[in-house]
Amino acid sequence: MLTATTISASLSPIGTINTSNRRTPPVAVFRASTETSTSFPPFLPKQVENVKDPFARKLASRIQRLPVQLGISNNCIMSSCVKPMIQDTTNPLVLLHGFDSSCLEWRYTLPLLEQAGFETWAIDILGWGFSNLESKRDHLFQVKSCDKSQSSFTSHEFAPEIKKRFFGNRKIRLGSLSGCSFWKTFIKRPMLLVGPSLGAAVAIDFAVNHPEAVDKLILIDASVYAEGTSKLPKFVAYAGVSVLKSLPLRVFATNIAFNSLELDTCLDWTLIGRLHTLLPWWEEATVDFMNSGGYNVAAQIPQILKRTLIIWGEDDQVIDSKLGVRLHCELPNATIRQIPECGHIPHVEKPDAVANLIKDFIQTNNSLPLFSKQEDNVLVPQLE
Repeated sequence: MLTATTISASLSPIGTINTSNRRTPPVAVFRASTETSTSFPPFLPKQVENVKDPFARKLASRIQRLPVQLGISNNCIMSSCVKPMIQDTTNPLVLLHGFDSSCLEWRYTLPLLEQAGFETWAIDILGWGFSNLESKRDHLFQVKSCDKSQSSFTSHEFAPEIKKRFFGNRKIRLGSLSGCSFWKTFIKRPMLLVGPSLGAAVAIDFAVNHPEAVDKLILIDASVYAEGTSKLPKFVAYAGVSVLKSLPLRVFATNIAFNSLELDTCLDWTLIGRLHTLLPWWEEATVDFMNSGGYNVAAQIPQILKRTLIIWGEDDQVIDSKLGVRLHCELPNATIRQIPECGHIPHVEKPDAVANLIKDFIQTNNSLPLFSKQEDNVLVPQLE
């Protein structure tokens, strides 16, 4: 146990959601209608109407698609996101999500951050979430076997490279492209980039290759030490993706991700978590990502010079907390905090604690205490 970093869920509140012993969705402090008449954007799968969680319904109603140009083509992808309700002159918060997920992960924490006065974006990583990929598969998502000398594409891929090109390609500098990335087109300021799970790998890769675009990093139960995925025969990959989409596996994964859930809550959260898989291009996008090798950012971690907050759920059954300590040791300028009685997705399970940690990290600027190497040396044996 990371005893030196454990925090209490009774931190000074910025909202009134009580999560200290929560196993069911939080009390609806922010008014979110549960009526079936909630107006959803037409591009969402119709099954969104079956979602019961009022926070998920409210956030789903706010999802928009914005045009983002990729590469040298004049064509745009319609990228899905939740835009801020608050416009501020300070650097905005930009929330990513984990593997095969969507911006709906932030249904509880985003309202708390907005209530605290932060300009907050929630962005779907290209290939997941609710972006419109249907008309672009034949030319824009063709990266892996591209002729780099001519910037022409010759094979279909929804690989990490296209995700990087969308959010700010590491191989082609932002300044050389005309509005090609989401950041350059809409955000345009250094951001506080928040990456949970695999989103942490996306955030690290982006921060290393575009330091001018990132003010600080916040990494939540970070999946950053995976060695990527192995290329599989297409029929095997599609069979695996079909299993990944299946309701039984999703229910099982939801139970693993959280400490303990009532059945009704588990089923509703499973529906929310697999909603994006019902879009017609999801299978192809996921197969291409898997066969691309995935993200491998371990070598980039020591290059991160930005101030970083690491948040970890004490009871994470997906990513070993030892890796949180390792990440803290390898990042030159990092603070680590652990949330007790919390699993792999703290921003869903303990939104008030996560929001307070983010708030304190931003507002105290440089005063969050960093652990000394002596403390690190004490923590690591406790985890072994």
